[in-house]
Amino acid sequence: MPSRLNPYLSFDGDARQAMEFYREVFGGTLKLSTFGEFGPPDAAGADKIMHGMLETPSGFTLMGADTPPGNTYTPGNAFAVSLSGDDEAELRGYWEQLSADGSVSVPLERQMWGDVFGMCTDRFGVTWMVDITGEAANG
Repeated sequence: MPSRLNPYLSFDGDARQAMEFYREVFGGTLKLSTFGEFGPPDAAGADKIMHGMLETPSGFTLMGADTPPGNTYTPGNAFAVSLSGDDEAELRGYWEQLSADGSVSVPLERQMWGDVFGMCTDRFGVTWMVDITGEAANG
């Protein structure tokens, strides 16, 4: 298997809901493992997600997990997940779902470099950038 670069998101107890939401947005196969499945029983954290992986029909992988018991969740904004391509309908569909119940910092519209681009933060606090390139952006 070739090396891959995948976003890995951390959550404060709502990883299951977030990863299920992303499966609704992107489709694909979602595998979730809990701390209770792999470690000593801890009633408080047994049902929290130790590792989640979503593999989509479009060929990308998104991973995420809850912060492990005993660790402190520290939200950050030093990352974003970028979606780009030339399938305008697909990318606009992702945008509509990701930006719903979230906040839009850059509306999805033509930018000075010619692409259609937008940036939003979804309802789980994850920042997404959507860039539509090619004929769809230039048409």
